[in-house]
Amino acid sequence: MRRLGMAAALAASAMIIGGAASGSGKAGDDPLTRPIAAAFAARWLAPQPPKRIYGNTYLVGFRGMNVALIDTGAGLILIDAALPQSVAAVEANIRALGFALRDVKLILSTEPHYDHAGGLAALARDTGATVVASAEAAAVLRRGRAGADDPQFGDLPDQPAVTGALRIARDGQGIRLGRVTVLPLATPGHTPGSMSWRWQSCEGGRCLNMVFAASLNPVSAAGYRFSAPEHLPIVASLRRSIMRIAAVPCDVLFTAHPDNSGGDAKFVRLEAGARPNPFVDPAGCRTLAARQSRLLDERLTQEGVPAR
Repeated sequence: MRRLGMAAALAASAMIIGGAASGSGKAGDDPLTRPIAAAFAARWLAPQPPKRIYGNTYLVGFRGMNVALIDTGAGLILIDAALPQSVAAVEANIRALGFALRDVKLILSTEPHYDHAGGLAALARDTGATVVASAEAAAVLRRGRAGADDPQFGDLPDQPAVTGALRIARDGQGIRLGRVTVLPLATPGHTPGSMSWRWQSCEGGRCLNMVFAASLNPVSAAGYRFSAPEHLPIVASLRRSIMRIAAVPCDVLFTAHPDNSGGDAKFVRLEAGARPNPFVDPAGCRTLAARQSRLLDERLTQEGVPAR
């Protein structure tokens, strides 16, 4: 299909997001793309041109919200889906790269929160793709509502339920499509079902380890205490997940929110033509883990737990 110019795609994306947020993006009411927390979420959805990052891996999301695309040679894999009101912009970004929506075969979910999974139902419907998530996350995606075991329970809005094909991912069991195998990496804590993903992309004969990390930060609803005895298993899960990310083979790191890992600044530098590729950083996962471990310690200290 004809490739759109990146400037045209960016302008179209801005118009699409603006229209969706105001409720004027399309004729009729689509329940799967009704905006959620539009004013609050706008901070994440500044348009960003779709761009190849390394080899067969692209970003098709936003300045404050990552959506990754992997071209496997036998179809596309998306990682995350952003919000309902951003679905049309993600779809425009996919098309701008020269792909068709029907090329999307799998959509992998990092966590079942509205900002990363709110767009899953609409994207799955529009592409015919199968959604892939952990068993814990799949249960949330099916009902469209977080469970009481989520630290943010009570603050999270409902989201469109995934009613189509939904496949359960098991930790370490590879998911293969075409020439790519994506390995699920269970990283619970931020949500009970959080899943990170890793794969390899090659460019010029050099293959690198790619990681898309789920959120690892200790965010909660008001009044929630991670230090409460009944929540100590969640703290333990967070610490284990942080250690797993620190230890995983990792040359290029994406985080669900790019500012958690400096990905927003890396994208701006890559956009400006920086060389070597700013996303190539073998210390990226260790740096992220150190930051998230510090944030967890700070949160516990605020709750009155002595520093480690």
